[in-house]
Amino acid sequence: MTIWPPKPQDLRRPAYKSLAAALIRAVDAGELRNGDRLPTHRTLAYDLGLSVQTVSRAYDELIRRGFIAGEVGRGTFVRVGRSDTKTPFVPDSQNGEFIDFSLLMPVFENLHLAEMQRALARLATDMPASTVSAFRPSTALRKYNDAAANWLALCGLKPSSQGLLMTNGNTSAMTIALMTVASTGDLIVTEELGHHTLKALSRYLGLRIQGLEVDMEGIVPSAFAAACEKSQVKAVYLMPAGLNPRAVTMSVERRRELVALARRYDVLIIENDAWGPLQPGRPDPIAAMAPERTFYFTSMTKCIMPGLRFGYLTMPEAFESAAANRHLVTSWMATPLMAEIGSRWIDDGTAERLLNWQMQALGRRNELAAEVLAGIPFHSSSNGMHIWLPIPGSWTEDGFVAHARLNGVAVAPGSAFAMSETVAKHGVRICLGAETDQAFERGLTVISRLARSNPEPALLTL
Repeated sequence: MTIWPPKPQDLRRPAYKSLAAALIRAVDAGELRNGDRLPTHRTLAYDLGLSVQTVSRAYDELIRRGFIAGEVGRGTFVRVGRSDTKTPFVPDSQNGEFIDFSLLMPVFENLHLAEMQRALARLATDMPASTVSAFRPSTALRKYNDAAANWLALCGLKPSSQGLLMTNGNTSAMTIALMTVASTGDLIVTEELGHHTLKALSRYLGLRIQGLEVDMEGIVPSAFAAACEKSQVKAVYLMPAGLNPRAVTMSVERRRELVALARRYDVLIIENDAWGPLQPGRPDPIAAMAPERTFYFTSMTKCIMPGLRFGYLTMPEAFESAAANRHLVTSWMATPLMAEIGSRWIDDGTAERLLNWQMQALGRRNELAAEVLAGIPFHSSSNGMHIWLPIPGSWTEDGFVAHARLNGVAVAPGSAFAMSETVAKHGVRICLGAETDQAFERGLTVISRLARSNPEPALLTL
């Protein structure tokens, strides 16, 4: 069925919003692509039986939202489209246009800026020379090992028997881990709704990626076993501590089941623990159960401060040299200035104080989300940075995301996390950290109103 242009009988009042939503759906479906030229206001108005003012209002709304752009003397063109790597968040060019629930980040307030300003002021008087002069990772970073051990202990990990690398955050660690565990053509398995960059990164590295069935604890063990029986699986990529899109936390029993299967089929484990010690009472990392086969990474970026791009990757000792070499060719080493600040904050207690502040801030936002969305089923985790909202009522995923955007709220579509085109667990990820408290409540109210509404059939996929 052709989506664009819409049929006049498919438009509903207010017509300008219905027309704008139809174009968004056409973009999401790939019928309109980046750079496509749109009909003139007058032509489209004539074809649809609308006034020129109505079409102009729809185009103006789409321009404001960043979907299209008008060029003087040339016409109006689509600005966005499906890309090879579909990101769940809105582009930088649209920042400030929305209440942004699409980007996963911690709560940030003036106290964080003040803390970083104090750290930089202190460094201006007592910065070690190695922070700016050392060119070898071993020279620049070895002195931070004790701080690393203390932070990893907060995460429930004792890495004394494992290799350790300091990284420029989780993306760097994830890349190193994948490059170390697998070679071109190898198979990596993960949750069917997984990390949004994993699919693209695996493809760039020449790896095969397969999503496995999940339940309310993560990967279903029988699905993991079946994949191992059918093919040689090199590694399983897991996000067991609520970080996964559906915000589910894996129990100790499920972790033991998956570790036992990994040992039986000789599969390596990559454990993404980006939130680190943010959630109290969680089970210890899988790396604590199976240190002989687990690549574990975490950072201070998500749970302390967005601009503190510094973290840790641990791995079995047998892989330490290979991982270090891959780190050299991709990043050379962690930025010494970030390592200095992060390690000082661990040593003097600033990191744990900011961690506790973040836990309280996210705890309050999770409580507010539960109040505003009362009666609407959704998934969340303790002090988590996002909630997962299964598509409510008769909405479709694309329709819900499009209507939220038309109402000034950006959410992340579940399709951005799908490891295949056949994943049927539709929903949206709503991030809790990026906005002010006031904007956060206003945005949640919009989401609540949409979730409780019952759209007319003609609007379900707009």
